[in-house]
Amino acid sequence: MFLILLSIWGCMPELSQDCVDMSNAASTYLGIIAGAIIGGIVSWWIYNRQKKTSDSQDYILHRIEELEENHDAILKKLADFDDKHASTLDAMNELKGKIDSLILSDDES
Repeated sequence: MFLILLSIWGCMPELSQDCVDMSNAASTYLGIIAGAIIGGIVSWWIYNRQKKTSDSQDYILHRIEELEENHDAILKKLADFDDKHASTLDAMNELKGKIDSLILSDDES
């Protein structure tokens, strides 16, 4: 098995005692393997960073949607409060008008 690997790999002094210098084939294979390992590590790192960024963005978008819903609910409550406030103000103005008319009728008498 080792001889088959060496015949495919080529002469490499690190693997065989009979070699003096690394062959072009061995150098090419070693470069391909090292490049694949480095490329895999860099690809995994980029994927991991993008996934963390995407998760963070998804959380922020979800939080913004929650805040918008809360904001809409608060605005609705304020609108209801304004309606109640307007009816109370109308009742107070009507009462003021009645009091003013009573005061005027007392002054005329």
